Amino acid sequence: MKKAVVTGGTRGIGLAVSLALFKAGYTVFATYRKDEESANKARERGIFAQKVDCSNEKEVKAFFSAFQTLDILVNNAGVSLYRQLQDTTLSEWNDVIGSNLTSCFLCSKEGAKRMLKEGKGVIVNVASVWGERGGSCESAYSASKAGMIGFTKALASELGYSGVRVNAVSPGVVETSMNAHLTKEERASLEAEIPLGRVAFPEEIASAVLFLVENGYCNGTILSVNGGF
Repeated sequence: MKKAVVTGGTRGIGLAVSLALFKAGYTVFATYRKDEESANKARERGIFAQKVDCSNEKEVKAFFSAFQTLDILVNNAGVSLYRQLQDTTLSEWNDVIGSNLTSCFLCSKEGAKRMLKEGKGVIVNVASVWGERGGSCESAYSASKAGMIGFTKALASELGYSGVRVNAVSPGVVETSMNAHLTKEERASLEAEIPLGRVAFPEEIASAVLFLVENGYCNGTILSVNGGF
């Protein structure tokens, strides 16, 4: 049985990734933090959903203790914050870094332990275009995603010799609830910067994740899926 874990895997990009891996023949275990309704809908579609705060080391260790082996880990769990720097509190900063970057570290640590025993496995981190170029009024979010990109490259160098590949997909603007705060004017302004003239669908990001899972020579790759943004 091929097993995959997708953090934040019950809605948005995470759900699209969970379903893509499920269709590819994996038994998929998805974590979520709050949204019970989305979790139940994911369960109805064949996904094993479990409530886990991926920024909490104790909860992460308890979750991964159920796995002797693991084939795929997709670190997708995260939150956004649209706030000017001077209005961003330390608590908000810590929440974004914890939810996005610390969760990636904790889950990768536990996932890698199981993959290294088998000498194989794939970790894919869901970063962001803002981690590559920075987003105005999104300094905390951009910092967390830039950290994820650096973490991906370092871990690829560290684990590649042991047969474990580590890559990241870096989406542009995607049609998810995370971007619901955008006004019509802000959305139109963003779309005007995208050569393809539209935002991405979650399924398009999921197909990129699946490519990184299946291509055995991708390691340390940061795959931008942003319409040319």
